[in-house]
Formats: sequence, C-alpha cells, structure tokens
Amino acid sequence: MPRSRINGNFIDKTSSIVANILLRIIPTTSGEKKAFTYYRDGMSAQSEGNYAEALQNYYEATRLEIDPYDRSYILYNIGLIHTSNGEHTKALEYYFRALERNPFLPQAFNNMAVICHYRGEQAILQGDSEIAEAWFDQAAEYWKQAIALTPGNYIEAHNWLKITRRFEFE
Repeated sequence: MPRSRINGNFIDKTSSIVANILLRIIPTTSGEKKAFTYYRDGMSAQSEGNYAEALQNYYEATRLEIDPYDRSYILYNIGLIHTSNGEHTKALEYYFRALERNPFLPQAFNNMAVICHYRGEQAILQGDSEIAEAWFDQAAEYWKQAIALTPGNYIEAHNWLKITRRFEFE
C-alpha cells in the first residue's frame, strides 16, 4: 500500500487528500502523477526518519519525473538524506545535480557550504591548515551564492564570511 494512504496524523491525512485532489484536476501525464506520488511518499518516509524507504521512493520519482525543476527538488532531498547519513561525497553529487536543473536553490548551496566547512574543520584537526583553508574558501563561495539568492537569510554564514574576511558586504 502506498505510504500516502497510510499516514496516521490529521495533517498528513489532510495533505494527502489535497495532493490527491490536485493530482486529479491538474492536467499532467500519468508518469508525472506517479512521480509526484513517489516524491510525496519519499518526503513522508524521510520526515519519519525512514531514509532507506525515502531513497527508494525518490529514485523511482527521478526515473519517472521529466520536469527539470521538479527533478531538482527530488535530487536535493536525496542529497539531504546522504548528508544526514554522513555520506558527504554522495550528498555533494546530488546537490550539484539539483543545481544543474535549478540554479536557484539557495538551500543546496548552503548545504554544500556546510559540508565544505565541516571538511575544513576536519582538516584543521588533522593538522593540515592548507587543505582546511581550501575547504573554507570553497564553503565561502557556496555561501556567497546562497546569500545572493536570498539576501537576509543565512545570517550565521554571513557573519562567518565577515569575520573571516572572505566576503566584504556593502
């Protein structure tokens, strides 16, 4: 049984009902409808921490979804799961793939920056300040892109960029 039919709480049930109504009235192909159902089920599983199930649904959604914009969000969510699992290389790959389809995802740039910053911190712990600086510089570039897309967001990143003199703001 699809996850969308077994959601237990009121909000999930209401969201499922609204989504099912939209699927019926919006003119889309059957493939797009199936892709959305898998995506929705993936989001539900992900919110419950069922990452393996979420990934299965997202992979199926990417197989069916043809719209680049919609695919970008599926790929982004796959990246989130890999980030949560500590699989940073895989996460970066999926964030890049999401941005190839939709370069206006500040959250993907932010998450990539967070991973790079983390890797910089790890390099410091290993005593490699040169590698750390390279990671921090890359983090700065991603944070600049995120901030450019959504000025006023990512305040901590903004402050870090100022403190480390990696980005001067007007």
